[in-house]
Amino acid sequence: MDSTAMSMPAGATQFTLPDTSLAEDQLLERQRRWLEFLNRDNNVNADATELERIILNDKPRLVVSMDHIREFDAELAEQLMAEPAEFIPGLEAAATEAGRAAAVRAGVALDAGQFRVAVGFSGAFGTHHVTPRGLRARQLGRLVCVEGIVTRCSLVRPKVERSVHYAAATRTFFAKTYRDQSSGGTGFSSAYPTADDKGHALTTEFGLSRYTDHQTINIQEMPERAPPGQLPRGVDVVLDGDLVDAVKPGDRVAIVGVYRALGGKATTAAAAIFRTVLMAGAVRVFGAGSLAATKPSSGVSSGIPGAMALTEGDITNIHAIAKRTDAFELLAQSLAPSICGHAEIKRAVLLQQLGGVEKNLENGTHIRGDVNVLMVGDPSTAKSQLLRY
Repeated sequence: MDSTAMSMPAGATQFTLPDTSLAEDQLLERQRRWLEFLNRDNNVNADATELERIILNDKPRLVVSMDHIREFDAELAEQLMAEPAEFIPGLEAAATEAGRAAAVRAGVALDAGQFRVAVGFSGAFGTHHVTPRGLRARQLGRLVCVEGIVTRCSLVRPKVERSVHYAAATRTFFAKTYRDQSSGGTGFSSAYPTADDKGHALTTEFGLSRYTDHQTINIQEMPERAPPGQLPRGVDVVLDGDLVDAVKPGDRVAIVGVYRALGGKATTAAAAIFRTVLMAGAVRVFGAGSLAATKPSSGVSSGIPGAMALTEGDITNIHAIAKRTDAFELLAQSLAPSICGHAEIKRAVLLQQLGGVEKNLENGTHIRGDVNVLMVGDPSTAKSQLLRY
C-alpha cells in the first residue's frame, strides 16, 4: 500500500499515514466481516451453496436470509437494516470475491472484469415489514419489506452504466461510468459527453458500452388490508438487471429493498417535497400464476415469456382430465375451492377464463371470442375473492 511520509522536526518520531480514506477503510472492514459470514462453517452453509448455483446457472443475484445474518451477528443485521447504503456495497464486494473463489473451485471460467454479484434479502424483517400505507419518513434510507399488489408495469428500457467514446481527431478512446439516484451511493454523474477536453467531437461506440435493464412498477395496498372507507395507497418500485419482468399487473408480491427519496427539478427551497421510491433488491411473488413462478426451471417450456412450465406428470393429468365427461363440472368445482356455493358464478368465471370462439362472418362482421362477466351482489359475498382466480 502506498504511503506518504510526514515531515517532522529534528528529533521527533517519524511515522506514515496510509493513502486510504476512512470510508475506504470502513468498506474493507465490512467486506472482511461479510466474507467471514459467507465462508462460515468452512463454506458448508446455504449461502455458499447458493453462490455455487449462481456460478453454474449464470444468475448474478444472491438472496441472503436475514435470519442467517442474525444467527451469525445480530448487531450486523440491525446495522444492515438501519444503514443499507453503508453495508450492502461491502456485502456485494464480498459475494463477488467469494463467487470468483467458488468458480475456481468448480473449474468455471468467468470474466473477472465483468462478473458482479448483486445481493437481495429474505426472511423476517420485524417492524421493517410494512405495507405501502406504512411507509413514512422514518423509513427513508432503511431496508424494508413491502407487500402489495402490482398495478402498473412500465416498459423495460436499457440504462447506460458505462459508455465508450472515440475521438477521430486524436484517435483516442474515452470511457465514462454513470451513476444516478437509483444506483445508490453518492457522486451522481449522468451528463453524456459529446466532446473531449480539447473540443474534439466524440462518437459513441455502442458495441463497447455497457447497459443494464431498467423498469418501474407500482404496487398498491391489498384491498383487504386497507382501512374501511379509504382508498388503497401505493408506492413506485425500481427494478434493475435480472429483476425486470419478474412480475405482471395483478401479482401479489413482497418486495425487499431500500426506501429512498429522489430529488428532482420540482424539488426547490419553496417546496421541499421529494419523490419516494423503493429500490428493489429481491422480489417474492405469491401464487403460481405469476411470471416469476412460471419461469422454466424444470419441465417442458413453450418458449413464450410468462408461459407455465409443465412437467411430464402435469401433461399426463391434463390428458386424463380431457377424457372425462364431467371435465367442465370438475374444473368449475376446483375454482376457488375455499369458497362454498356460488356454483353458477364459478361456471361463469371458468367460461371467462377459457374464452369463446372468434368468428368472421361472410358479411365481414367480426365477433370477438372474449367473454365478459359482470358480477353484482351484496357486500361481503366473496365477489373480490372469486375474481382473484
